[in-house]
Amino acid sequence: MKIALMDSGIGLLAAAAAVRRLRPDAELVLSLDPDGMPWGPRTPEDVAGRALGIARAAAEHRPDALIVACNTATVHALPVLRTAFEPALPVIGTVPAIKPASAGGGAVAVWATPATTGSPYQRGLIGDFGGDAEITEVPCPGLADAVEHADDAAIDRAVAAAAALTPPGVRALVLGCTHYELVRDRIAAAVAPGAALYGSAEAVATQALRRAGFAPAPGEAPAGAPTVLASGRDGDLPGAALAYPEGRLLAAVGQPG
Repeated sequence: MKIALMDSGIGLLAAAAAVRRLRPDAELVLSLDPDGMPWGPRTPEDVAGRALGIARAAAEHRPDALIVACNTATVHALPVLRTAFEPALPVIGTVPAIKPASAGGGAVAVWATPATTGSPYQRGLIGDFGGDAEITEVPCPGLADAVEHADDAAIDRAVAAAAALTPPGVRALVLGCTHYELVRDRIAAAVAPGAALYGSAEAVATQALRRAGFAPAPGEAPAGAPTVLASGRDGDLPGAALAYPEGRLLAAVGQPG
């Protein structure tokens, strides 16, 4: 079994680690785009083109499923990717977990990039799945970039700024960018005590296995280290990935004990 994941940078680590936990025996292909990152400021057409390029590089490794581990790419490129690869290769997008977070009603915050906050895409998800919850959209300028570079000081500043815009009595908080899942503990510490955080990594990993025809089997023997592609070239896991538990989990596979 082989699962591929794609993103401009290390935002794919959370979903890759979730796949690794559910199926340690799965071979992983991580396709990143260091030549084109960040994708956020790019036009939708440019994002779709960059995403298609690194998806094709991943598809050459003949995976059983491809996870688009990026909210921006899911918004702008998912239809293009599905047209290019399905039904032979299932393509799974990443959608903010607004539906489960809103199920209990009350105050809910959605942290996302400035480009996504207030966008028709996110407003559509809130309208479709927000129910009776009181939802506040919170822009997080600089947070994804700070996480990408493992810049602790910049992460702290961005988290504090977003927390200041978050209602004090928030019951649930949606992590609307895959990068944010890598610092969820720091986000949790900055918002209302007891607020539940909702990411997408586990659900996306489960869906990818289902679409590929495999069930979770966490007791299987682990596969080797991931194959890493950098804008289509053979590459290595970025050094910043090792700042996070998810990156260390993936890097540890195949290393001497």
